[in-house]
Amino acid sequence: MIKTVLFWLENSRIFSLPMTLLSWLVIFVYSLKDGGNVLNGIIALIGIAFAHLATNLFDDYVDYKKLTDNSQKCKCAYIKDGKAALKDVLTVVVIYCAAASIAGFFLLLRCGLPVLWLGLVGAIITLLYAKLSQKGLSEIAVGIAFGPLLFEGVYFVMTDKFSFVVFIMSLAVVMFTVGLLYVHTLLDFEGDMASHKKTLVCRIGSKRKALKGVFIVYGLGYLFTLLLAFMLKNYFILVTFALVPFVFDIYNSLKTFTCGEDTKEFYFRLLKARNLMVYFSLLITLFLLF
Repeated sequence: MIKTVLFWLENSRIFSLPMTLLSWLVIFVYSLKDGGNVLNGIIALIGIAFAHLATNLFDDYVDYKKLTDNSQKCKCAYIKDGKAALKDVLTVVVIYCAAASIAGFFLLLRCGLPVLWLGLVGAIITLLYAKLSQKGLSEIAVGIAFGPLLFEGVYFVMTDKFSFVVFIMSLAVVMFTVGLLYVHTLLDFEGDMASHKKTLVCRIGSKRKALKGVFIVYGLGYLFTLLLAFMLKNYFILVTFALVPFVFDIYNSLKTFTCGEDTKEFYFRLLKARNLMVYFSLLITLFLLF
């Protein structure tokens, strides 16, 4: 049983959960300073985490049917190797969605009708993410889900209100999550082009041009960070600019990678973007405590 659970968690890309946990931690800490309800915040994390895992796994379910020979070797490997059938993937997606729904229903009873509308938007993004990514809209979907939806949702269930400051905070943090996704699609560029998957990077049409988008994504993140620091009058937040060299490191490492290369090389570059998001979120959380 434990091996089965670990198998599905691994293939649901549990390594990406720091995006959820740390985004949640930022707004959780901020909400606590505003007298937020701890239990509601924790239940929200559970629901968001299961929705995140469902989205990852359902993306495999949709993508598997369009895999090409030059796709990443690790992409849907557990299905290609016969360790799981497509129906098994769908079953686990349903289990994840059910767990997220239970958490949402509990918060609906405790916090009221706005939770329903927030939950519906989250459910739509979860189920349509794979299709949205094929239309070049994955960055927008992630930006909404891990940005305003997550931040305002957690803040509401904890404090019973919404906030424009929280909205700006969400945009600052989520751009580093969008950066991780953008790096992922850059790493998948050749395979996605061959399978006619219209990610934002593929729509740009040139990997060389798309690489410059790394600076745009993270630049927007720092723009909103600057705005947040002035809105909160918390200038410790500007220390996060010390992470800018990591952006250049990610950019340089992406220039030397071609889709289909060794799996370790793929994850080496992907985890650079994940780590940047982790460091940024931890620093923001720390400075919000001051």
